[in-house]
Amino acid sequence: MTFNPLEELTLPQLRLRTSMKWRAHADDVLPLWVAEMDVNLAPTVAAALRRAIDIGDTGYPCGTAFAEAVSEFASRRWQWHDLEIGRTAIVPDVMLGVVEMLRLVTDRGDAVVVNPPVYAPFYAFISHDGRHVIEAPLDADGRIDLGSLEDAFARAGASGGKVAYLLCNPHNPTGSVHTGEELRQVAELARRLGVRVVSDEIHAPIVLPGARFTPYLTVPGAENAFALTSASKAWNLSGLKAALAIAGPEAIADLHRMPEEVSHGPSHLGVIAHAEAFRTGGDWLDELLRGLDQNRTLLGDLIAEHLPRVKYQWPQGTYLAWLDCRELGFVEHAADGLAVVADLSGPARWFLDHARVALSSGHVFGTGGAGHVRLNFATSRAILTEAVSRMGRALANAD
Repeated sequence: MTFNPLEELTLPQLRLRTSMKWRAHADDVLPLWVAEMDVNLAPTVAAALRRAIDIGDTGYPCGTAFAEAVSEFASRRWQWHDLEIGRTAIVPDVMLGVVEMLRLVTDRGDAVVVNPPVYAPFYAFISHDGRHVIEAPLDADGRIDLGSLEDAFARAGASGGKVAYLLCNPHNPTGSVHTGEELRQVAELARRLGVRVVSDEIHAPIVLPGARFTPYLTVPGAENAFALTSASKAWNLSGLKAALAIAGPEAIADLHRMPEEVSHGPSHLGVIAHAEAFRTGGDWLDELLRGLDQNRTLLGDLIAEHLPRVKYQWPQGTYLAWLDCRELGFVEHAADGLAVVADLSGPARWFLDHARVALSSGHVFGTGGAGHVRLNFATSRAILTEAVSRMGRALANAD
């Protein structure tokens, strides 16, 4: 019998949690919005944390154990055999690491290109740090559109400033996993137009059957790029802050310009937990991926039964589903570029008010997001079934 981490906790047990997912809404709401999973810690990670607490190991982080664990994991899982420890640095979390990498290759006032609909905080973090966003929307299938990307790179460079491209790999919210060939073409284009790439690979370990993750730094032409990764999504460690920045071989000197105090930000317990997850959490991760694959299929069946007018984009990775609700006719305003993740409009607001199900509102993900919702299916089958059933009943009652 296989073990499914998603089936270990009941709804009453989950409601004891004090994290954002479980405290942002009233107790009658089923929260399927923010990217937290409804799982216990992987046993080896929990044991490592207990061991650290038992011996009072709660000081400042030190050493390269985190980077070594990521390198070993990358070699086993992705055949990335040349991830050198000397090309890495710990950072507080992936998004703060993204900001630091962008600071290394752009100046205030420069442009950063993104592929909407895309992870909403990209807009806020870029804008708040004095850079401006230029969009290169995904195509109709949720893939990178090279023509759109080339046009955005050209527009970004027209002012004469430096240009960076913030890649989401795998892509959030669509769940698309970029292929090696797609990334090779991106790298060739970025090289030709002088664009520096920063790849957010926080969801890299969560690639579901039928797809394969390609680290951006392994494709030809990406030698001057950066990547950031973390165990926070795959092992549910968002509250234990730590992430790893990785430089391509030609970007090592740039990485060494990062202020030394940035590496003071990660939590020592976070570094311990993330290193342990990458080192010994593989078996638990495999069980999780099987459970997520089952939920991906279940969600498709539930939508077909209860929400036939909603279009479900089959995710290749992550545990996030991108749902097109435009046929439902809800009015939704466009994002202003600084919208917060919890900002609700259109179908997300309607389903919260009428079905008591919390989803992420599509408008905050940029161009192409209006009329959509993002649903987190990293929960039990019972909760997922009840949530989608509630949504269907609410629509039926409204007709």
